[in-house]
Amino acid sequence: MRQKEVGLYIHIPFCKQKCEYCDFYSVANKDELIPQYVQSLLNEIKGVSNSKNLDFIPVVTTIYIGGGTPSYLKSNFISQILSTIYENYQVVKDAEITVEVNPGTVTLDKLEEYVKAGVNRLSIGLQTTHDYLLQKIGRIHNYYDFLDTYHFAREVGIQNINVDLMLGLPEQTLIELQDSVEEVISLEPEHISVYSLILEEGTKLEKKVLEGELKLPLEEEERSMYWKTKELLEESGYIHYEISNFAKPNYQAKHNLNCWNQKEYIGFGAGAHSYINGVRYSNISSIKKYLLNDQNRTWEKNRELHEKQNQEAKQKEYMLLGLRKIEGVSVQEFKSKFVANPIYLYHTELEKLSEEKLLEIDGDTIKLTNKGLDLANLVWEEFV
Repeated sequence: MRQKEVGLYIHIPFCKQKCEYCDFYSVANKDELIPQYVQSLLNEIKGVSNSKNLDFIPVVTTIYIGGGTPSYLKSNFISQILSTIYENYQVVKDAEITVEVNPGTVTLDKLEEYVKAGVNRLSIGLQTTHDYLLQKIGRIHNYYDFLDTYHFAREVGIQNINVDLMLGLPEQTLIELQDSVEEVISLEPEHISVYSLILEEGTKLEKKVLEGELKLPLEEEERSMYWKTKELLEESGYIHYEISNFAKPNYQAKHNLNCWNQKEYIGFGAGAHSYINGVRYSNISSIKKYLLNDQNRTWEKNRELHEKQNQEAKQKEYMLLGLRKIEGVSVQEFKSKFVANPIYLYHTELEKLSEEKLLEIDGDTIKLTNKGLDLANLVWEEFV
């Protein structure tokens, strides 16, 4: 049987408190379900490795434990998850192994156990250095909690740290964002992600904004925040390699790059998504149903099919994902993957976007212009 490189994603849906802007599948105040959930997760990890549904032997290059709040769990659960993966999968020697952590949920001892289990990268959810803004979006920590978490991570020897920041928060100013970016830069993390707040339907934050309790920055103010962030980070030596991501040289997130390069991944846990052999599917977003299906050995009931891609769908998606990268889409790599030239395949769309100065073709590369970065949604619409 052939081998194939894949990433693994493990979803931990438990939180101490759900953030008011979050629409990822997560729950709070369900701690009594954690031990049973982890056991079902381990069963799924082992079951997939022995599944006849896979027509290849997975070679794991990245492991990403996300949520929810993975660091809310006791550290022995994270160790069990990783040891089960190592026992049942072929994991490459230099695999990138990331755990998302939230300040206020980790200790020095917990991080030490992470390192012993093989974790070599942390993604810390800071969002902003201003405590009053953290309170407005429902975060449980303050800035000093973040600093403790960051210094603990360095103390236990973690040399690859990402820090998440957000812009466009309710009542956030450009000066406040600049303060946050400069504070984080001074700590010298290897990677910084800066996401624009998206007001998701059905969240507490959306309700507060619609009712006038909170006010978001104007679109023009938000774009000024984005460009100021880009300027500050690039001046400090960070490479802007994807719309929302910046890294020091050689520290681009492998897990994320694999997704944007349309590489395959297997998701485990309630709400986790997978992409294998051109099929996108997810596990059901219900802990109780997920546990029941494990108990009854009816794992197939956990699967929700989203898309079976044909060649055309794969090509369009490859363009959309590739244009998220600042370096853009390589014409030669597209031709190697699909035996087709994207310049001819999408000549109508490319001509229109080039005329509108949203996109440019530079030698072998198709990429967004600065205007395209600002109006990326218009670019996606042309291909969708």
